[in-house]
Amino acid sequence: MRWKKIALCVAVFSLMGGSLLFADSVNQKIRVWSNGKEIADGGYLIDGKTYIPAREAGGVVSWDGSGKVTILKPNVHIVLFKGDTVFGNTYTGKLKMKVLAQVDSLKESVSAVKVSITDPSGNVKDILEDSGGSKNEDFWFSTPEFTYDFKDSGKYSVGFYIKASKGADYVLVSEKVVTATAKN
Repeated sequence: MRWKKIALCVAVFSLMGGSLLFADSVNQKIRVWSNGKEIADGGYLIDGKTYIPAREAGGVVSWDGSGKVTILKPNVHIVLFKGDTVFGNTYTGKLKMKVLAQVDSLKESVSAVKVSITDPSGNVKDILEDSGGSKNEDFWFSTPEFTYDFKDSGKYSVGFYIKASKGADYVLVSEKVVTATAKN
């Protein structure tokens, strides 16, 4: 009688283990990189397809409560000017510059936009914010000329952010990387 109980337990646990292994192979948590950065929440491999959280796709993610998720990601081109000259890299030190962003394919209105610079240590400086009305479709966004101190060597990120509504947070939709090197 005792051997029947043991055999039953072994059979049940064998089936449970097999089911767990099967489930793990169908729905597997994986690490995902986008543009050289690992996505914080990772992704899932389900039936040979990779799925990531919608907020990781880039752009403004909104959910209307009925099951419809919308990702708003306009096409944004960022150009950096030093005087009348376009630049992409610079030396460390202070630089007088301005940022021009061309935005197109914006399918829904947004309440605000801004440009910020993030230094190699992760410190963010907001350059210009425009929350004076909704933006939609295609537009140009230009900062006035300003002085920025590229204090350290490294990669600086000039980011273009949009805010979908007044109560929402800003979301990065485009960035341009500037490498600052020390003068020899």
